[in-house]
Amino acid sequence: MALTSGIIPQITAVFGNCGGGLSVIPALSDFTFMEESKAQLFVNSPNAISGNRKELCDTANAKFQSEEAGLVDFVGSEEEIIAQMRALVDIIPSNYEDIDILDCEDDLNRACSGIENCVEDTTIAVSMIADQHNVIEVKKAYAPEMLTAFIRLNGATVGVVANRTKMYDEDMNVVGEFEDKLTAKGCSKAADFVTFCDAFDIPVLTLTNTSGFAASANIEKNLAQATAKLIYSYATATVPKVNVVIGKAYGSAYITMGCKAVETDVVYAWPTAQIGMMDSTNAVKIIYADEIAQSDDALATINEKVEQYNNIQSSVEAAASRGYVDTIIAPVDTRKYVIGAFEMLYTKREELPDKKHGTV
Repeated sequence: MALTSGIIPQITAVFGNCGGGLSVIPALSDFTFMEESKAQLFVNSPNAISGNRKELCDTANAKFQSEEAGLVDFVGSEEEIIAQMRALVDIIPSNYEDIDILDCEDDLNRACSGIENCVEDTTIAVSMIADQHNVIEVKKAYAPEMLTAFIRLNGATVGVVANRTKMYDEDMNVVGEFEDKLTAKGCSKAADFVTFCDAFDIPVLTLTNTSGFAASANIEKNLAQATAKLIYSYATATVPKVNVVIGKAYGSAYITMGCKAVETDVVYAWPTAQIGMMDSTNAVKIIYADEIAQSDDALATINEKVEQYNNIQSSVEAAASRGYVDTIIAPVDTRKYVIGAFEMLYTKREELPDKKHGTV
């Protein structure tokens, strides 16, 4: 399995007990499927963990392994898993040299009407961009604030990484809300996904909407390492890379999400995008602290300075004038612009420095 990693995609399905040393097999695989009610996946059984028992916290069940451990990509009944496996195998290449392009029956110039309203749940936005609106999400239950998914564009498989602040169910009820911040789990999840796409020559599309990094003692333990891992995966990926800034793109978090600084080939932005070092209001309060303190109307002064700061620093026009954005596009035209970018990059060839491998 180790030697064939990156040569052929490897998939494991767990329908019963998978414990001890055998649990390494799903971890060595690219994708793991797990039956939701009977399957057990563990290194140490729940009862063997000090202070724990299965009834208290079942660390071996599908819910824990998909939501907490992030080892399992897809969960469902036996029938659902088989259907999910077929869908995944249908969209990913059979090996690293395979060119998997189907005839596209969707309109290449199809308008994405209303996509600007889908900044929060980017699953919906991605479905509007994709051929036939088909999206196969990977690790949906783990770090849901970071979307990783496969779609087809003009018949070709494309990997998608996107920030997400809300999740809606089929009835458009909110089932999850998240900060527009990068987390350690989200960065690690995205990094593994980009690395897989690069290994199998799958282009990567990124939809960016992030204002910074999540802040907590628990997240801080792994945040720098996970951030470095994601930056490294973007920077070393030689596949075509396209980024669409659909919301906020602030500071180091934007770099982490695949901006031009990490060798992204084409960057588009919607007119409403905000690209800069930090939130405009916070920046103004720092830069003009003395002037605001001495003002008779602090709020009016802040608003005035925020408008000036936006025009000079954070507007999408300012970013484009500095070369951070290639083209400002209308949201409705996102699909055709992204398809056009990947068509232009189809023959991209990039050589990395001669070495054995990196160490990140």
